[in-house]
Amino acid sequence: MSEEEKKSALKKNKIIFYIIAISVIIRAVIAGSIEFGNDEVYYWIYAKYPDLSHFDHPPMVGYFIQIFSLNLLLSSEFFIRLSSVIFGGVNTYLIYLTAKKIKDENAGLFAAVLYNTSFYCFVIAGIFIMPDTPMLFFWLLGFYLLLSSLTAVDIGKREKRDFLLAGIVIGFAMLSKYHSAFLWLGVYFYVQIFNRKWFSHKELYIAPLISLLIFSPVIIWNIQNDFISFTFQGERVANSNSRININYFFTELSGQIFYNNPVNYFLILWAVFSYSKKRRYIEPKYFKFILLSSVPMIILFLRFALYRQTLPHWTGPAFTLLLLLVAAKLSDKYQQFKFLNPQIISAVSLILIVISLAIVQINYGVLDLDKSEKKKPTELGSQDVTLDMYGLNYVGEEFEKIYRRDVSEGKIREGSPIITFRWFPAANFEYYIAGRAGLNVMAIGGLEAIHKYYWINKIHGGFKIGMDGYYIALSRDYKKPEDIFGKYFERIEAGDTITVKRDNKPAYYAYVFRLRKLISVP
Repeated sequence: MSEEEKKSALKKNKIIFYIIAISVIIRAVIAGSIEFGNDEVYYWIYAKYPDLSHFDHPPMVGYFIQIFSLNLLLSSEFFIRLSSVIFGGVNTYLIYLTAKKIKDENAGLFAAVLYNTSFYCFVIAGIFIMPDTPMLFFWLLGFYLLLSSLTAVDIGKREKRDFLLAGIVIGFAMLSKYHSAFLWLGVYFYVQIFNRKWFSHKELYIAPLISLLIFSPVIIWNIQNDFISFTFQGERVANSNSRININYFFTELSGQIFYNNPVNYFLILWAVFSYSKKRRYIEPKYFKFILLSSVPMIILFLRFALYRQTLPHWTGPAFTLLLLLVAAKLSDKYQQFKFLNPQIISAVSLILIVISLAIVQINYGVLDLDKSEKKKPTELGSQDVTLDMYGLNYVGEEFEKIYRRDVSEGKIREGSPIITFRWFPAANFEYYIAGRAGLNVMAIGGLEAIHKYYWINKIHGGFKIGMDGYYIALSRDYKKPEDIFGKYFERIEAGDTITVKRDNKPAYYAYVFRLRKLISVP
């Protein structure tokens, strides 16, 4: 390597370091400065009540939380989200290495930046604590190992080893989210169509079995619980009827465009459809394997969206792989990595603007999304989704005072749980309110409403005749206590009202009710 090449390599090493460092710092600051959303705080209970698996998802996100919070010893939002922050940096390096492998170092740098302009990668998997946090790490690592092995011309010891390692990694990805198994679908398509030599090697059959073995705790849990998790997830994508709902489809499509950054989305289309025999910006084997590992997932979920409501982030891992094609195309076009090119500037600017506006809105409510002047008190805040991540810490502080006073005045029994009607706000109350007061949270309702709280109720001993409880009704999601609890408790007493203010204006109310003397077990 010449002196000039050494300098160039050193410069690019510095660039990837700065990309990762800046990304980690920004995400760490945000992770420690905003409250949890509904989904995040629900996954926190996976760590508080660990199990082989859970009603909604496999257990890996709970394990990540336990590891990085020292088994919840460090309980702030920052430490609960810490694995997302750290693995966001690790994933940036992984996608850099993958793009470097299929093209060159310039492509690696483009991929690293593009990864951090995806709302799915930067926010959902990189700030929030979600099952996508562990899944995306294992997904990218598994894909890198598959790319190294499956696309090789000669299948030697190294390729076999990498393929077996991929089996281990994909197993952990499946312990994060079920649809990580789509990587095996990509393997099957690629081997069947383009590299049938693998059929004569035992590793092709052993590696998926390794994944299945690692995934087996989830299977065992489902056997013990009447396959309830598999049934629940299956119903989320099964056709409820034969009629196409075009609104569902376009909601999914527009969500995919936004979550992956509109700039990136159209760059992906450009990269995919500009590839041809005359303009091969990467080797065909890489292009084919990337498409086979991503496009089937996207098409399948768009097909589901014709009949059912789906969530756009489900296809996030597939779009993340397609960023590799964009990075390779940009490297081919510009020959040199530069921050100041129109595609990078547009993608970076968009995500910075949207995140900045979102943080300002969450903390200050500059836009009246709720049209609050027209709202009844019991509806205040119901239309402003940014309030999902604001105010419950304050509610917890005020509720503790109310609870201590009620106990001292004999208005309620000490240790009476907070009782609610759905998994959210149950998990929100458990993190922000009940823990501060030393209380449990329980939920009354069907399994489809209370989710993991069906099992948590049992952990706390279930409902007992004569017990008291609290019900906290948020104006953002108000349900009359009589409608939910009237047939279960002897009487319901109105208590205090907590006013949550944002920018010195009422944002929503928390109405506190005392549920006295359980007379019928739910």
